Amino acid sequence: MLISEELQSAMNAQIGREFGASLQYVNIATYFDADSLPQLAAFFYRQAEEERMHAMKFVHYIVEAGGQVRVPSVEGPQSDFKSAKEAVQAAFNWEVEVTNQINQLMDLAIKKNDHIGQDFLRWFVAEQLEEVSTMDTLLSVVERADQNLLWVEDFLARNPIVAEDHGANE
Repeated sequence: MLISEELQSAMNAQIGREFGASLQYVNIATYFDADSLPQLAAFFYRQAEEERMHAMKFVHYIVEAGGQVRVPSVEGPQSDFKSAKEAVQAAFNWEVEVTNQINQLMDLAIKKNDHIGQDFLRWFVAEQLEEVSTMDTLLSVVERADQNLLWVEDFLARNPIVAEDHGANE
């Protein structure tokens, strides 16, 4: 087995968190979809798929490293939001939290002298810079729009940072 029990356990926990994030982003997407905001909805539906893909990256890595996948139960996501700002703020907060989780996984891989695990996790470290930056930008745009979400829709339709191919090379 090329993965320590401790790192395997921590990665299994991360699988659950990534699947949970996927569900949270579905709820955020449907919040915007119900308000006829197709660009915001599409952005968060894509984010949901991306989080699912992240979970599957961990699944495949654990299997390839000779470990055993144990997907934990997933806590139910928040389903009601009072405003667009609250929904996007939740997404931003989540990405900051995930950055800390990925850093902890990297710290554990370093502690265990697991060079293969470190190499695998480097992709996630770089990915989190993009994720936090994108959510921070979107949150700023939502705040500046001051309840005129059609401006946010226009921003998303024209901004390459958050365009449809966001994360396509993953």
